[in-house]
Amino acid sequence: MNIVEKNALKPAAAVGDLDRFRLRRFIDELPAEELEVRSDRTELVDVAQALEGNPRAVLFVAAGPDRQQLVGSVTGSRSRIARAFGVAPGELLREVQKRMRNKGEIVEVPRTEAPAQQVVLTGADADLTALPVHLQHGADGAPYISSSTDFVVDPTTGFTNVGIRRLMLRGRTEAGVDLNSPSDLRAIYEASAAAGKPVPVAFVIGSHPIDHLAAVMRLPSDDLALISALRGAPLPVVKCVTNDVRVPADAEWVLEGYVDERGHVEPEGPYGEFLGYYGAVKRNPVFHLTAITRRRDALFQTSTIGGKSLSRTDTAQLNGVRTEVMVWRALETAVREPVGVYATTSSGGMYTLRVAIRARVPGEARNAIAACFGALTNVKHVFVVDPDIDIFSDEEMDWAFATRFQADRDLMVMSDMRAVPIDPSLMGSRTGAKAGFDLTWPPGVATKLEFKVPAPPTFNGKRFPSIEAALADGPKFFEDLMSAVGSRDGREIVRALEDLKAKTAIERDSEGRYFLRGPDGK
Repeated sequence: MNIVEKNALKPAAAVGDLDRFRLRRFIDELPAEELEVRSDRTELVDVAQALEGNPRAVLFVAAGPDRQQLVGSVTGSRSRIARAFGVAPGELLREVQKRMRNKGEIVEVPRTEAPAQQVVLTGADADLTALPVHLQHGADGAPYISSSTDFVVDPTTGFTNVGIRRLMLRGRTEAGVDLNSPSDLRAIYEASAAAGKPVPVAFVIGSHPIDHLAAVMRLPSDDLALISALRGAPLPVVKCVTNDVRVPADAEWVLEGYVDERGHVEPEGPYGEFLGYYGAVKRNPVFHLTAITRRRDALFQTSTIGGKSLSRTDTAQLNGVRTEVMVWRALETAVREPVGVYATTSSGGMYTLRVAIRARVPGEARNAIAACFGALTNVKHVFVVDPDIDIFSDEEMDWAFATRFQADRDLMVMSDMRAVPIDPSLMGSRTGAKAGFDLTWPPGVATKLEFKVPAPPTFNGKRFPSIEAALADGPKFFEDLMSAVGSRDGREIVRALEDLKAKTAIERDSEGRYFLRGPDGK
């Protein structure tokens, strides 16, 4: 039994505002620095170029000859994903972790109350080529639907599995589905195909950023409940018109259908992949469309995937947050005090990690590296730093790499690790190497002057009636002596030390602090 079958039908009012987590509302509330609006008619051939490297999401008010509404690169920045959660970018990971502890609540609403089924198209009216789908990369095999989140019921558990899958248009009612990478959907499909059964599926297009983030997570749970948990609100769902799959009732568009049982039989690709290179032609299953449902004023969505501006793509940003969440869970058991984790989006959001820890004993940095390697297959390079390094700063990370790392001492390499073939450096191999870089100081070293970071003086030291009185209190840095008498210059302190030295012995210790030598020579 699907989990939502345990929930009685309830009116839409039971779950509150059905526009609260609507994509269009999120777009309408974006400030100008986050959203570019193109009001004039935009040919579909111009959409990809408008999105390439664009730091903002782009709303095309009149896309294609039918002047449909299309939005792209919605989750192409960490700031927009954080905005979806109502927090600042630096607080995103903590907020996601907090919400993942929520208990999800799923409420099925009647079809008459579901905005996602305000318009229902079946038969000849259900046409994939009528959607504003554009060619994304020059060598792509066809126009791709790139923002679709797939909803499939796992027959062994009754849970709904949610992922993100691209669809290559093959005709009015057929599309290629990429199932080559390891995924729950692939496992569900191959078990059904082996039994000669098709897999009913629904693809939602036009989702709130929170739903997209939930779709990239891989957790052993009902993913409808996960969407609800991350939203922090009950999830309204509705049963599809032509199959028994439940989808968010507040979606913009839904493509209903099935993936046939023939297996990996049709060529799919090439396609500009999330690592910034092309994926070659593959054999993949085929999706067959049986219905299209949508809101009356539905907003179609496209995602940015590959290209040189990798760090500003939807996939890199979503992958990055997902990687940070999964790795943090591993770090919590591997080291005593993880401080932060950042998956660089320029590496696709999962191949290069930066981790900050507060090391208490020798070896903790290596424990952290090993935990990261084991947390996710795609994690390839891990840099571990002390808490004083800002892991979001390329400048500070490069400085730590240059000054705290010795290759023969701090490099950790592991060979023949499981890898995902999409990494072009593997040259076709199924295993690869992973490298960890320990950029931390050994415990206790950072307290020494030679390893402290210089900073402008703050002049917050204790006040004294004179330089001599200050030195009598104990060793002082020059800054402390200036603070002692409220100096706003410093040169008079030099003169005062010179005069004082003429009548008493002034020495300096190994850290450069001034002190008075006592009568016993100490």
